[in-house]
Amino acid sequence: NIHVKLRYNLLGISWVDSNWVPGLNPGNVLEYFSDRSNPFYDRTCNNEVVKMQRLTVDHLNQMVGVEYILLHAQEPILYIIRKQQRQSPTQVVPLADYYIIAGVVYQAPDLGTVISSRVLSAVHGIQSAFDEAMSYCRYHPSKGYWWHFKDHEEREKAKPKTKKKEEPSSLFQRHRVDTLLLDLRSKFPPTFYQVLSVKKEPEPPTETVKQEEREQATKSSAPAPPNKPPPEKRARLQ
Repeated sequence: NIHVKLRYNLLGISWVDSNWVPGLNPGNVLEYFSDRSNPFYDRTCNNEVVKMQRLTVDHLNQMVGVEYILLHAQEPILYIIRKQQRQSPTQVVPLADYYIIAGVVYQAPDLGTVISSRVLSAVHGIQSAFDEAMSYCRYHPSKGYWWHFKDHEEREKAKPKTKKKEEPSSLFQRHRVDTLLLDLRSKFPPTFYQVLSVKKEPEPPTETVKQEEREQATKSSAPAPPNKPPPEKRARLQ
C-alpha cells in the first residue's frame, strides 16, 4: 500500500535541472536522470553500482536487480527512460516509464491509473450535474413538481407584467381528482334501472276529428221534434 501511495504521489510531481537542459543528448541523459536530487531515481539500482565502480553501461546486462535504460530518444526534445527488473541477461520485467520533455522529468501513468482517473472525472461530472439539477427542482402539494431556473426568473422579470387568468385548479389537481374518481368508480360501480315503456294508442288524424266535431254541431243545431201527449188509456172489456 505504501508503494502504491508513493507511485500515485510521483504522478503529480516533476523534476528539472536547468543547468543540464541546454546540453542534453542521448549520451548523457541517463547521467542527468541519475542526479541525487531527482525523486524518480532509486539510489539502490544497478546504475548506481556501475557508476560508483566506474564501469560501462554494458555491464548492466550481466547484473540482476533494478536498472534504468534509455528506451527512446527524439532529439532534442523527448527522451523516454524505463525502470525495469532484470532477472537474467535476456529476461526483464518493466516497472515504470519516465519521459523527459525539454529537460522536465515526468512519470508516465500506467493504464490502470489512466482508467481510474477518467472514471473518477466522469463520476464527478455526473454527480455535479445531478446536484445542480436538484437545486432547480421545486415541489408543492397543490402544484406538484416543476423546474425553477435562474435565467428563466430573469426573463420573467424583464417581460412586461400581464395579469394572468387564474385557473380554478391546476393540471396536477385535475389529474389526481380523475384518478380518485376512477378508483371510486371501480370500488362502487353505478346501478342502472330498466325503464318500462308504455304503449300509447295512435291518435286519430286531424281531419277525422274535425269531421266528428261538425256532425255533433249539426245535430245540436237541428230542431227537436214536438212533444206528443201520451196515449189515452182505454178500459179493457171483460
